[in-house]
Amino acid sequence: MPPAYDERSTLTTFLDYARATAAAKCAGLAPRETGTAPLATSPLMTPGGLISHLRWVEYYWFQVVFLGEEDEGPWTDEDPDREMRIGATTPIAELLTAYEEQSARYRELVAATDLSATAKRPVRDGSHVTLNWILMHLIEETSRHNGHLDILRELIDGTTGD
Repeated sequence: MPPAYDERSTLTTFLDYARATAAAKCAGLAPRETGTAPLATSPLMTPGGLISHLRWVEYYWFQVVFLGEEDEGPWTDEDPDREMRIGATTPIAELLTAYEEQSARYRELVAATDLSATAKRPVRDGSHVTLNWILMHLIEETSRHNGHLDILRELIDGTTGD
């Protein structure tokens, strides 16, 4: 727990909690299970695919949108969900390590940057969002996918949890 719940502490605590929850949802899965898509209507929705997606979503928002770097993500025009496919075949330990290492770099970026700083690249509507907005979006995105991970985990091996 942070010593005070100012805006920065609140946002970063909730994002870290959502990240840790995503990792916990994958604990104990066998390698073949992390690539399992138990929903016939969502063949890309696998635990590994979701962890890969979360990692690359953060990359996109922090590095591409906020910092204005070139987009070197795995997606292409022909395969816009490629990060999900990659995650289904990559060992979960490797995915979680990459996600945590990247998260540590973004924690440093957020700690050193004013929350009202604006992104270098515009979003779809042409506006330049703030770092605060990006943090809120990532909390929402990660939390939403944690719900997906809950469902997948229960369908894969019956595990339920917080």
